[in-house]
Amino acid sequence: MNLLTLEKINKQYSEKILLNDISLGVDSADKIGLIGINGTGKSSLLKIIAGRDEFFEGSVTKGKNIRIEYLEQNSTYEGDKTVIEQVFNAEIKEMKLLKEYEMMINANLKSKSSQSKLLSLQSEIDNLRLWDLESEAKIILNKLGIYEYDKKMNELSGGQVKRVFLAQTLITPSDILILDEPTNHLDSDTISWLEEYLSNYKGAIIMITHDRYFLDRVTNRILELDRGNLYSYQGNYSYFLEKKVERIENEKNQEIKRQSLIRNELKWIRRGAKARTTKQKARIQRFDELINKEFVDTANDIKLDVIDPRLGKKIIELREISKSYNEKKLFEKFSYIFTRGDRIGIIGKNGYGKTTLLKIIEGSESVDSGEISIGDTVKIGSFTQSGAELNGEMRVIDFVKEGGEYIPLSDGGKISASTLCERFLFDGQLQYTYINNLSGGEKRRLQLLRVLMSNPNVLILDEPTNDLDIETLKILEDFLDSFRGILLTVSHDRYFLDRV
Repeated sequence: MNLLTLEKINKQYSEKILLNDISLGVDSADKIGLIGINGTGKSSLLKIIAGRDEFFEGSVTKGKNIRIEYLEQNSTYEGDKTVIEQVFNAEIKEMKLLKEYEMMINANLKSKSSQSKLLSLQSEIDNLRLWDLESEAKIILNKLGIYEYDKKMNELSGGQVKRVFLAQTLITPSDILILDEPTNHLDSDTISWLEEYLSNYKGAIIMITHDRYFLDRVTNRILELDRGNLYSYQGNYSYFLEKKVERIENEKNQEIKRQSLIRNELKWIRRGAKARTTKQKARIQRFDELINKEFVDTANDIKLDVIDPRLGKKIIELREISKSYNEKKLFEKFSYIFTRGDRIGIIGKNGYGKTTLLKIIEGSESVDSGEISIGDTVKIGSFTQSGAELNGEMRVIDFVKEGGEYIPLSDGGKISASTLCERFLFDGQLQYTYINNLSGGEKRRLQLLRVLMSNPNVLILDEPTNDLDIETLKILEDFLDSFRGILLTVSHDRYFLDRV
């Protein structure tokens, strides 16, 4: 059953075309994964579908009584609300009934009118079978690692806030569930639970996620947003990969034919074609269309063979280090000696000290006891969750060059800052864009690029897959194939860990 239809949607940001004449139908059985490079307009498309954006051309037609629930990346909230109050804060009939009933019970009103109203509310709640909703909400919160239901929202960490809003979105009855990066800030066990929950969800789902295993196991349809165009693939992520290769090859073949036609038409033009007849005018017009048609080659042939980093015998040594926060012990008497070629993934539940361990190694956090010894040749590059501070008035290329002008290659050559920018999807025009004009995802990609350009021999990546699109992750993984220093990463992305 069709739930929602988009027809000829166009949207532009500054001079950048995000959505170009896009049409889309969403059916009740659809579990859709929306993918594309950061800054291409994925979140903008979700907001249009969810009814949160009115600044576009085209039409959105929604079925009668179709309800949409939307988890955005950054939600606003009242800090003095408790967790459970926030979960039941949705402005729909069911939630309003439960809130009104809870308020009347707490007020302990004794008048006949109040008692009559309470009975009426109980009857409505009975008919809608809402009594189990609160216990279901608590089960979902527990699965998401939230156990203190009466805790104030302003007392939670950023990751916890995101999980509360995820719980609110999942518990609110809807026909179309829209999720923007639902796996961010979730550990592996929680992601596995969410996979199963969404696989059994009775309704349509549209989501943006970088988690490729998650996409593969939950979705039955992939939408790719590429240079303003939307491509639909009826299958999961593995099927999409196969079909995208076919599409790219077909586009290349079409480009070869176009170039051949241009050469033939150019010969005709040079022979002195007389643009008098209608046929000749039409032929010249077709020639203009041929030469003005844009073709973007998606293949990237830059091969990196980075020179072996200079690392002495002594690299980094941790000797019986311990760290606690208040009464919580993160680790005790932990020892490790890093050696050349180490490629280490650190896993564990949220709040167990993974990021703290990275900060201790890079020197921004102290230990309670123990010793850390770092060799003289060690040069650490760190890509953190908060990222480097960005000056919005700088151009992209200038910010990258602050990290370094070039990276030396083993064949004696160099890869320049500009070339590496292109490798990481900052084309010539985008390199001279001011940082203020970049999307949030593009800024994260830029921060990563700055770290890589500094040419470290010990690379620390803290949740690198958060806020990076799949295409950038694939490029990063290829780069790490050639990286010959020590790699240390915290990640809940199972595909990324398996890959690197």
